[in-house]
Amino acid sequence: MFYSFSYTVTANDIVSAKYRLEMPLAAGVIHQVDVLFRKDAAHAINVQIFQASHPLWPTNDGASLRADATVISFRDYYELHGAVNDLYALLWTTDTGILYETIINIGILPKRVIQPLSFEELLSAAAGLE
Repeated sequence: MFYSFSYTVTANDIVSAKYRLEMPLAAGVIHQVDVLFRKDAAHAINVQIFQASHPLWPTNDGASLRADATVISFRDYYELHGAVNDLYALLWTTDTGILYETIINIGILPKRVIQPLSFEELLSAAAGLE
């Protein structure tokens, strides 16, 4: 499954008043994250993705994803447990003249698809015990 969320920053979305974009997701494993910045975003639009108050991407505190005419795309393995998993993105601009849409796509697969065998099952299979 791929989830897609988008937001167009406004002149009110500045570093001291970041916009919070709610991103409800189903249980599973996040295996792919894409953040699309349009042409002329000029590295002024910033994105941070969190679960609760824990920064997921980028992982270093205070940093943000930003680009121009680029898709920041990466693979990951991040498990989401439970029926509803609330991630959120903080978005803001450092230039109130640059107010473009940013798109966040998140790919989720069931754990059994990503990792069909547990570590113990894998070791047993490799040792020929099963």
